Amino acid sequence: MREEAFGDAPVREDRVRGERAQGDGPRSGPARPGRGGSDRPRRPASAAPEREPEVEADKAAPPPTAVQTVTVTDDENGMRVDRFFEARFPGLSFSHIQRIVRKGEVRVNGKRVDTKDRLEAGQAVRVPPLRVDAPKTAGGSEADQKTLAFLKSIILFEDADVIVFNKPMGLAVQGGSGTTRHVDGMLEVLRDARGQRPRLVHRLDKDTAGCLLVAKTRFAASTLAKSFRSREARKVYWALVAGVPKPRQGRISTFLAKEEREDESYMRIAKHGEEGATHAVTYYAVVETAAHQLAWLSLKPVTGRTHQLRAHMAHIGHPIVGDPKYFSIENWQLPGGIQNRLHLMARRLVIPHPRQGVIDVTAPLPPHMVQSFNLLGFDATRYDPIEDAPDED
Repeated sequence: MREEAFGDAPVREDRVRGERAQGDGPRSGPARPGRGGSDRPRRPASAAPEREPEVEADKAAPPPTAVQTVTVTDDENGMRVDRFFEARFPGLSFSHIQRIVRKGEVRVNGKRVDTKDRLEAGQAVRVPPLRVDAPKTAGGSEADQKTLAFLKSIILFEDADVIVFNKPMGLAVQGGSGTTRHVDGMLEVLRDARGQRPRLVHRLDKDTAGCLLVAKTRFAASTLAKSFRSREARKVYWALVAGVPKPRQGRISTFLAKEEREDESYMRIAKHGEEGATHAVTYYAVVETAAHQLAWLSLKPVTGRTHQLRAHMAHIGHPIVGDPKYFSIENWQLPGGIQNRLHLMARRLVIPHPRQGVIDVTAPLPPHMVQSFNLLGFDATRYDPIEDAPDED
């Protein structure tokens, strides 16, 4: 582990579905003349009662669409042919897609294609007649309406491409063992008219509050993911820790590896070259202190490892207050009035917008941190010294 001042040289990071056939019902119309000039007697209707349910089902089936030609959008660039049809026609069965492509009914710029072929923006796709069921959309039930109202109440920023939520502490981002209520599942109620749902772009721990970015389009999801991978995204976290780090501004560089303890995953400090170990870099700055007992820190993770900030602060001897996994100071007493909850939040997110400009969003303190800041006399509006920290490791 290296804990250094902001100006020190950076350390290299080791990059680590069947469609029923149509027209099978009984024929109607005049009887065909039989041999010898006499009419063959008609078959009684009661002779084929098994056909009646199928005729009724066909009457209820949606009418086929007309042949159409659609243009591949920028958002659909690089999408597989089968995924393109699933996205454009959510009620279309997988087997139907396979069949129309196999029979050559689908053409791209006039040529036959395979379901796994990739499309390019601007290409013309011939869409044959389709029987498309109405896509399933959420939001009709009372529970869906409550979920929708909740999600709208925590939106910090939204446009045609992205949403930034102010995720509350205690709400999981994704499902897991025993987790049924999570943001990823809630996004079902935000499906658009074409049946497309928003996609998660990054993650926060269940007990970490603050800025959570979600993409509303495939194009935005792809572009934002690239920004995170290339470290164009700037993330600032606030935390309340035990003690006061020295120096008051610094850089933590370690390798982290996952291990299991009592059916729970932890991140431990590892050695370079150790199996499963990945490089992690965090910049920190002390914003304000309460005597020598507590410190308000601003944190800037350069890398994005699991539990990185929590593991790093524990590693330098200043664990985050209320952390049930990494706080291990013996006989440490929680100051009166402060709740024993994780005091860590994703305060600010700055990232290039997928189309133009920059997304720059700041989340308010979660309620338990508001209470703690008030008790300690911290002013959340004061200057954040992490502004001076580098954006690279």
